[in-house]
Amino acid sequence: MTSATSNESKTISPINGETVATYPFDSEEQIEHVLQDSFSAAKRWKQTPLADRVTALVSIGQALRDNSEELAQMMSLEMGKPIVQARGEITKSANLCDWYATHGPDMLSARPTMVENQQAVLEFRPLGVVLGIMPWNFPLWQVMRGTVPMLLSGNTYVLKHAPNIMGCAYLIEKIIHSSGLPQGVFSLVHATNESVSKLIADDRVAGVAFTGSVKAGKTIGAQAGAALKKSVLELGGSDPFIVLADADIDAAVKAAVAGRYQNSGQVCAAAKRFIVEAPVADEFTQKFVAAVEKLAMGDPREDDNYVGPMARYDLRDELHDQVQRTVSQGARLLLGGDKVSGAGNYYQPTVLADVTADMTAFREEMFGPVAAITIAQDAQQACHLANDSDFGLCATIYSGNEPQAEKLAATLECGGVFINGYCGSDPRVTFGGVKKSGYGRELSDFGLYEFCNVQTVWKNRQ
Repeated sequence: MTSATSNESKTISPINGETVATYPFDSEEQIEHVLQDSFSAAKRWKQTPLADRVTALVSIGQALRDNSEELAQMMSLEMGKPIVQARGEITKSANLCDWYATHGPDMLSARPTMVENQQAVLEFRPLGVVLGIMPWNFPLWQVMRGTVPMLLSGNTYVLKHAPNIMGCAYLIEKIIHSSGLPQGVFSLVHATNESVSKLIADDRVAGVAFTGSVKAGKTIGAQAGAALKKSVLELGGSDPFIVLADADIDAAVKAAVAGRYQNSGQVCAAAKRFIVEAPVADEFTQKFVAAVEKLAMGDPREDDNYVGPMARYDLRDELHDQVQRTVSQGARLLLGGDKVSGAGNYYQPTVLADVTADMTAFREEMFGPVAAITIAQDAQQACHLANDSDFGLCATIYSGNEPQAEKLAATLECGGVFINGYCGSDPRVTFGGVKKSGYGRELSDFGLYEFCNVQTVWKNRQ
């Protein structure tokens, strides 16, 4: 997050280290205007027929498709996202709009029930203005997976985006407004930490959705709690990727590489700790290193490059320090392990082996292109190691025995388990974590209800 003493933010492209643009922070008067506009719009939007809100989502999805290339290029320029992955993110976000437009109305329909021969009905009402504080690693998807269900349910949304991607933020606002969405239903503020704290405390804000670091999440969660308002926090993870002795090793390696190095390793739900059963550890490691060596790294605006630069220079320094500490603690460096010299913020795709539970790469989240391999003696120890973490976002199990993998999945302390496939998100299922990965859920019907007042209406109760 950006210092509250600054009067502007600066976007520095990680591709070449050049300044893209500077953006002044909004004044108190500007933020007050946006908030009051959103608060007023919320009163009108909740009365808007559901069919019209559905039409609005479809229009937003089409506007995203119509402006896909411009937004994808901005993502690559500002935070280094490989262009093919940027285009995929936009398509996924547009499809999200369509999915909720199709399935959301049924989720929001009243649920009648009988209680001792008396009728009660559950109704889903909007809360009002929701403040979304979003990160830079998925500039559009992180915003839309919260915005879309909130708008459908009748809430209005005020976005505070990451200061290093404000070009993306303003472009997202422009695209959504071009869809014809009524004024104030979706808004953007460029706010300092101090201004964000004031927004959270303001009675006109009904809820807060945050994705980001544990440290920031603790602060935001505490502020929301002090103001007695709902919050949903997604705070990252150190996801285990378990490979058992009966797994299809080639399939596991393919998924492991994609699960770790997508978005240059800057994914909350990326596979980060590879826990491999001893009989197949050597085979998995050799094939994994060979596959990582083949990854093309370079200018993310070129279609053939799978790994781009890290988004911020301070984060690359932090990652390199974590790698060095892990090696000094006894891990073997099999590949990479250093910054790439020259212009740009590139870090070599890195593989660490013989990582134990007391080492930095096991205990801390490694938010970049670094994989840590740990050997487990059996499946039970693998699950024990997987749970030996402060985080609990997602986990993966590769095994040729799916019934056994399902039993093991039930022992894992995380929000999502993927059997013979790496972690991802989809509107049809929930996304979120436990422990220090946060609380609350996004996507599916559970995500839709997070910022709803689930109201019970009784009739003729005696």
